[in-house]
Amino acid sequence: MLDVDTGGADRLALAVVAQCRMATTEQVHLLVAPGVRIEQTRRRLAKLRDEGLVDRITLPRAGRTRVWFATQFGVEVASEWPELREWRPPRLVSDRTAARLRMGHTLTVTETGLAFVQDARRRDEVCRPLDWIPEVYHPLGNGEAVIPDALLYYRRSEGGGRLLRAFVEVDRATMGPERLAAKLTAYARLHRYAPAPVARPRTQQTVVEESWKRRYRRFPRLLFVLDGTGPAGISTRMNALHGVSEFSDLSGLLRSTPVLVTSMTDILRDGPSAPVWRPVQDLSQRLSWMDTYRPPAPPPQPTTREPDPSSPTPWGTPRS
Repeated sequence: MLDVDTGGADRLALAVVAQCRMATTEQVHLLVAPGVRIEQTRRRLAKLRDEGLVDRITLPRAGRTRVWFATQFGVEVASEWPELREWRPPRLVSDRTAARLRMGHTLTVTETGLAFVQDARRRDEVCRPLDWIPEVYHPLGNGEAVIPDALLYYRRSEGGGRLLRAFVEVDRATMGPERLAAKLTAYARLHRYAPAPVARPRTQQTVVEESWKRRYRRFPRLLFVLDGTGPAGISTRMNALHGVSEFSDLSGLLRSTPVLVTSMTDILRDGPSAPVWRPVQDLSQRLSWMDTYRPPAPPPQPTTREPDPSSPTPWGTPRS
């Protein structure tokens, strides 16, 4: 029989590099083939480069780390594969200058995805390298859109293999806390956005539903990962998210969807499944990202009744 899996590892390596936008040699190795020596991954990437499918940038510092990205030819080849059907290659994906300028944020997003993949392997759960999909486009109408840093697919081993999805936002403190908090408002808009229905005859009734329901059974949970600043900066940014969570127009999202925040330091130290996540409504709590946050019920409001005219006043005289 023919070996139909010939080139399968090469295909996965190219798919990971293309979908992740950029990855270091070590990141590719840990995502694609952690069970073999890293020299095999280096040779595989060199082969893909010789074939014109990937290219690299060598950092002048940090031990001359090599950062890989797909060429235009590699993008064209990978975009035909069914496993990348949700992937939309960005413009300038193969431009070396553009790759160098967006390297910091993109590698941090790749490192975050790697943490989820490795954590799933340790827990004997399912989160494969291509289950981390950067920059999935979600329209809001009028040319606006929500584009999370990554969309995560994760299947648990318990509960009948329950599938979890999450939008992940990785913040490296390159924008102010207010702009970070504004992202939460954008997701609330996506949660309630329903496109205008197509005009139909008056005899037909049109049921308008939120656009996200065409893609997801439930709205994905929303995870903020903070990096690029010290503990004081992390706390400031968490408080900014908490402040926005009190706005009334976010209530629909927050009632139905876990919105959690943590630091990159905590993820790398304890793993994403550890109780290192804080609900934006209550930063004092600690949860796993897979937990469901249930906000405390509001205190009961005292009931007021109209006074009975025949009842005596505190001074013993009837009410007039």
